[in-house]
Amino acid sequence: MRKHLLAILTLVLSTTLTHAQTISDFEALSLSGPDTFYVNYNTPMNDVGFTNGLAFFSCFYDTSYGGFWSSGFAYSNMIDSVTSGYGNQYSAKAAQGYGGSLKYAAANAGGTPIKIHLSGAAIGKAVKGFYVTNSTYAYNSMRDGDAFAKKFGGTTGNDLDWFKLTIVGYLAGAMTTNTVDFYLADFRFTNNSQDYIIKDWQWVDLSTLGNVDSLSLSLSSSDTSSFGMNTPAFFCIDNFTTNETESVKNIPTAPIAKVYPNPATENLFVELNDNAVKQLNIIDMSGKTIKACGVSSQKMTMSTAALSPGIYLLQLIGDNKVATIRFVKQ
Repeated sequence: MRKHLLAILTLVLSTTLTHAQTISDFEALSLSGPDTFYVNYNTPMNDVGFTNGLAFFSCFYDTSYGGFWSSGFAYSNMIDSVTSGYGNQYSAKAAQGYGGSLKYAAANAGGTPIKIHLSGAAIGKAVKGFYVTNSTYAYNSMRDGDAFAKKFGGTTGNDLDWFKLTIVGYLAGAMTTNTVDFYLADFRFTNNSQDYIIKDWQWVDLSTLGNVDSLSLSLSSSDTSSFGMNTPAFFCIDNFTTNETESVKNIPTAPIAKVYPNPATENLFVELNDNAVKQLNIIDMSGKTIKACGVSSQKMTMSTAALSPGIYLLQLIGDNKVATIRFVKQ
């Protein structure tokens, strides 16, 4: 997420085009109607989560104080990207699932890590990753502040605030070597115009975790007190993707592209190492496509002269692959 002189985007490449993967997109899960959500209240204080694809998404309901969703995952098709506060904890700021889909999973870290358990053929194999975005509740709180949490950046905009999702892998009860961090908001830049709060769907690559049978997801923030984190502990995920055919040691990795310079001024140079990439898009932090071009050669030049200073995404689209890299326009 920080500035680099040369950014190399890596993508897990399979040895053939037939490797099996399963996507938990939550679309087949039943909801009572549009703009609603589901949490299982039937067996409180136990894991009342749900299965989709080859993964079980944990969830806990607490009967205290009249009953509440204490932690874990719920699935949702809520579209409220406007309303602030605790009452809107099941909505994604993107107001839809990834790619315009109807459903996604809302997550409540609740001050403790929440779990995803793999099932079937996915157990003991690498997880490719998932898409993530902020919930409306967390996004609006960081943008505006609320009764418990501060406005990110503070009154001057200079406070070095951040909101981070951390994913840890486990295999047979032992934590794997690597962890993956993804910043849902980052205000630590010297130039305040580069500060951001995520409100579109972003891919999180989990291939570096290695072979796993479960994942633990937790949130942390620069805004804390003696009671813990003040930032609302909510986020949303979609298209959780397992790779049940190959273990990680059998999947070769290769750089899909070199992208430079970063920060960019007049031009962004893209040197492709994967012939499957067919399209390059530049996307702003609102999710709007600013520039799009087809791939005509393995060395592409994209003009950035007309872009306003700030943070952008370069999206590389290929055959059943979508990868993104963040870059800064000075």
